[in-house]
Amino acid sequence: MNKPSSARPFIKTLSMLTACISLVACGDSSWWSNNKEPEMEAEQIQKVIPPRVHGRQSWSQDIFDIMEQLKIPKTKQNVCSIVAVVDQESNFVADPTVPGLGEKAVQEINTRLNEKFEAKLGEMIGGTVAGYFEDVLKNQPTPENNYMSQMRKVKTERELDLLYREIFDYMSQHYHVSALTGAAKLVGQDIGEKMNPITTLGSMQVHINYAKEHKRQSGNIAELRNDLYTQYGGLYYGIHRLMEYPADYDKAIYRFADYNSGMYSSRNAAFQSMLNALTDTEISLDGDLLLYNKDGGIKATQSQTEKELIAAFAQNNVLVTPRQIRSDLKKEKEKKFEDTQTYLALQKLYQNKTNKEPMYAVMPQVVISGPKLSRDYNTNWFASRVNGRYESCMQRAKRIKL
Repeated sequence: MNKPSSARPFIKTLSMLTACISLVACGDSSWWSNNKEPEMEAEQIQKVIPPRVHGRQSWSQDIFDIMEQLKIPKTKQNVCSIVAVVDQESNFVADPTVPGLGEKAVQEINTRLNEKFEAKLGEMIGGTVAGYFEDVLKNQPTPENNYMSQMRKVKTERELDLLYREIFDYMSQHYHVSALTGAAKLVGQDIGEKMNPITTLGSMQVHINYAKEHKRQSGNIAELRNDLYTQYGGLYYGIHRLMEYPADYDKAIYRFADYNSGMYSSRNAAFQSMLNALTDTEISLDGDLLLYNKDGGIKATQSQTEKELIAAFAQNNVLVTPRQIRSDLKKEKEKKFEDTQTYLALQKLYQNKTNKEPMYAVMPQVVISGPKLSRDYNTNWFASRVNGRYESCMQRAKRIKL
């Protein structure tokens, strides 16, 4: 049912105010005029995209449309946050070329094939399937033009993704493992999606699992992957991942860090840093308060953070039980973690013991690695690089005449 027209201005204003507070600082709202025609608004976004970008008008129009769709306020901070991440991840190319990608993919297979299959399928089945996979790579579709030689020639992530899908499709049609598993055969998307090493896609490098959880349209996993390689699809899921969660960060760099290491990683790293001040054990500031398996499920085993929390609360007579601590830590990927007994008790204990104000965010210490990278990096490197692009964008925004 449509709302009465008289209610819409208030509702829209309240919605934008909430989003402003929840995302990054709104700053100078006069930068954006909501009285402009949509074409003029998109043109304003175009002016803060780096001049070297090809097709700036098309990119700016898509960013405008997506921000409208997701009801993200078009402040210069929000627009420049988006522009900075796109520029860092792909230089505004929907399906960018990755130098040496083919050779890196082949090297990964040559050095870690069994390890990867066994991690996904178990030691017995994984090793067997890995052997068949290697045979397929070397002999199909023909020995002269086998998949391994095709892999060496790929230049973009999409090309490599499509090749993997073709290989796993071949395997699903020719290889059955029901005799080994006592269950149904691994077929089609099941084995293909489970084993496909391309897990972050598109111009903003969004994880496929995030895209699956927030699909913008119906379709199977192959169609979703194809959508992520389009200009609009890559932007949509990236903007959604970057902006669609509330956090009280006073600097954009912490949201950039979260984009790399996980939602609320910067806030959670601050939580770990406060705990560090109360214990003799050095806790890693990785932003993960619990332990997780490869599918994202929470492990029963206690993390170092959880163990130290239980010990610190016991030593200081803080009346939060281990059971309550575990329950609260399960909310670590949400804003409401900040309202839990555990979060509030640690803040109070930290303030009492150190006479310092509680921290809300610090830079997570997470190492980034993968076949698409020339070497290992950390979250601080990523966030700092994005922040440099963000500051350049903000300078361009200052020069825009309304």
